[in-house]
Amino acid sequence: MYTIRLKNCSFFARHGVLDEEEKLGQRFYLDAELDVQVTDALAQDAIAATVDYGEAFLVIEEIVTGRRRLLIEALALEVAKTLCERFPQITCARVTVRKPGAPVRGVLDYVEVTVAWPQ
Repeated sequence: MYTIRLKNCSFFARHGVLDEEEKLGQRFYLDAELDVQVTDALAQDAIAATVDYGEAFLVIEEIVTGRRRLLIEALALEVAKTLCERFPQITCARVTVRKPGAPVRGVLDYVEVTVAWPQ
């Protein structure tokens, strides 16, 4: 097994519980850690038989910039599940979503959740 990490992917989206979050939108940051089953792709240097991380990024982008989710947990789970469906070589996807502009009463850098699939 080997691991592919996509770190600090950045997208503008409109997720959140409050109406203002949908109206204004904000930047979201995402990390994906993908455990991948070793196949002949490595020995053969064949991109078609492994996880193309460029394609994985596009899958993530489509989900994050798509329809609004109230919970960043739900967003992370959908990304993890979709990556596992799209790339059957992935044995586990851990997805972290960071929301720097979380509407909380207090000072913080960001709120972050991590979801793993399958669990």
